[in-house]
Amino acid sequence: MAFGFTPKHVEDFPLNDLTQQEFLVLANESARKVGWQISYLSNNGLIGYTDNGMFSIDAEIKIKIEDGIATIRSASIGSELMDWGRNKKNITNFISTFEALKPTLTKEELNVKYLALSEQLVSPEDDLLKLNQGTTQEEVSGFFSIFKPTQGFFVTPILLDINVLIFILMAMSGVNILQPTSESLLNWGANFKPMTLDGEWWRLIANCFLHIGIFHLLMNMYALLYIGVLLEPHLGRTRFIVAYLLTGITASIASLWWNDLTISAGASGAIFGMYGVFLAMLTTNLIEKTARKALLMSIAVFVGYNLVYGVKEGIDNAAHIGGLIGGLVIGYAFIPSLRKPEEEKLKFGTIGLLSIVILVFSFVVYKKLPNDIGIYDAKIKDFVSMEEMALEVFNLPSNTPNDKILYGIKDKGIHYWNENIKLLESFNDLELPVEIRTRNKLLKEYCELRIKSYELLYKAISEDTNQYQSQLEDYNKLIETKVKELGAGQQGE
Repeated sequence: MAFGFTPKHVEDFPLNDLTQQEFLVLANESARKVGWQISYLSNNGLIGYTDNGMFSIDAEIKIKIEDGIATIRSASIGSELMDWGRNKKNITNFISTFEALKPTLTKEELNVKYLALSEQLVSPEDDLLKLNQGTTQEEVSGFFSIFKPTQGFFVTPILLDINVLIFILMAMSGVNILQPTSESLLNWGANFKPMTLDGEWWRLIANCFLHIGIFHLLMNMYALLYIGVLLEPHLGRTRFIVAYLLTGITASIASLWWNDLTISAGASGAIFGMYGVFLAMLTTNLIEKTARKALLMSIAVFVGYNLVYGVKEGIDNAAHIGGLIGGLVIGYAFIPSLRKPEEEKLKFGTIGLLSIVILVFSFVVYKKLPNDIGIYDAKIKDFVSMEEMALEVFNLPSNTPNDKILYGIKDKGIHYWNENIKLLESFNDLELPVEIRTRNKLLKEYCELRIKSYELLYKAISEDTNQYQSQLEDYNKLIETKVKELGAGQQGE
């Protein structure tokens, strides 16, 4: 049973009395007998894929012949961590079929079959199997290797390192590693509509490197590692980092457009974008057909599950969708230059034009989005100031003359409570979330109770009577209840 980021099983098989050409014929026929689909064939070996059905995990089989030994490697295609012996079984079945087939063919028959097969072989100068280099999956062989940039796997480790480093710095500064507070996330650059639209545009990219607890970090880093191993070798360093940053921005813009009071942080929007890029590529013939089918199913399941799970409260699904759509657009835009890897001008021209289009689009959306909550936050500070001035009458010395007290009640107190009601009514023209509208309604009721209480207090003092004492106490109780309602609502938010 193999366990690892890409579960695999490898065996060496000696050719013994067979020539390399004879072995190749037997290997090709044995592979087809066990149901593998051969996608690559050369004098140095073959590459094939199992076909276990739409909802099963398939494997890539690579047979490489060198110095009289055939190295047979079966590696899972998909996101599984454990293969439950499936890769070992693939090789065992192949060897059994090979050994059973070998005695049935004479050397003359093998030579005839090789001549027929030779027309399908890749030319020696184009043979990838003769290159002494491993796949990216093979290079990512240990835990610490995932953090070390290598050829074909350069940007992904750097992104992993940056995300982990920022999380460590946050923890060292006192941020809770399990459940960070909203304040700490905002201090470190989380995306929050009122603040981001108030000139703090840098949050659009900064939030992509923050995580809301260690479990959030681990899940996102696994998803990033998986897509990085698959995608970076196809895109190369420049396309990969540009796609990651641009989809991170489209994810953040989508979050701003959809959410009003959500504090958003995490790499998932950009990661969804990279899955979108790969999905676009998987709809073309840039990737071998059998591998394409297995990968398409694996990635589609991942994306579908996370989008459905994202409906759950507390998950910024808008960022996921924004990143995914951005990734699909970028993926399709990259395809022409991926088909012509030798044309550097096409590659960098595509990257440049794509960057300009997405950044300009994001800038326009950023500028066009109404920041009504930001306007509200600025104006509601006036409410607090006027409330303080309205309550000043209760801070007057006990020997203050009645005429000054009456002035404080009517000309300052009642006046400012009425001004606060006008301020609250002016918010009716703003597009505000239901929670804020509900709170404004409570604030208006609070102001109205204060006005009634002040009017009765003014009457009691001017008439020099205690007959309204009971009513004043009732108003005070109602005001106290309203203040508790407002406090409870604020805690809920």
